[in-house]
Amino acid sequence: MLQNIPELVKKRMKYLEKLDNEDRVNETPRMERLRQIPSETGKFLAILAAGAPEGNFIEIGTSAGYSTMWIALACIERGCKITTFEILEEKIRLAKETFQQSKLENYVDLIEGDARDYLNEEKNVSFCFLDAEKEVYEECYDLVIPNMVKGGLLVADNAINLYDVLKPMIDKAISDKRVDALVVPIGKGELLCRKI
Repeated sequence: MLQNIPELVKKRMKYLEKLDNEDRVNETPRMERLRQIPSETGKFLAILAAGAPEGNFIEIGTSAGYSTMWIALACIERGCKITTFEILEEKIRLAKETFQQSKLENYVDLIEGDARDYLNEEKNVSFCFLDAEKEVYEECYDLVIPNMVKGGLLVADNAINLYDVLKPMIDKAISDKRVDALVVPIGKGELLCRKI
């Protein structure tokens, strides 16, 4: 999977990495930045998703589709799709461009809107990547966990670099009897939860 990343996917990943770096250097306003994961976190997500149990893949917070592409590599291998949710119009435009240019449209369903309006309908979730505005993390967690299959994985970004903001949600997950959870020190820190 990681040894055979399609050339069009690699090309789009490089382009988005360049945009993300420029956002950080130029001090682009926070809501306009891509704020995407580093590639090492993308590889981590792809490997986890490839080994997730049977079920549905979801992503909360698409941005320009960078993390979605990493998870879609697992979808290609497994012959499934990921449903990803994005609320910001400019990010939706970029994400559509990403999936078209990387030829991943058959592996991605992009939902335009607030994921919280749809998560009750997302059943049999086997893999969820949560990377949205941090104030909605706990609500998303509460909506997703009951709909996860046994052995399903939920990964939440920014568990180390924004630990102070996410501490209540992280503490909740670590003490939640429905999951095994820990913080993995990769990228910006990933809260990894496995449904028991």
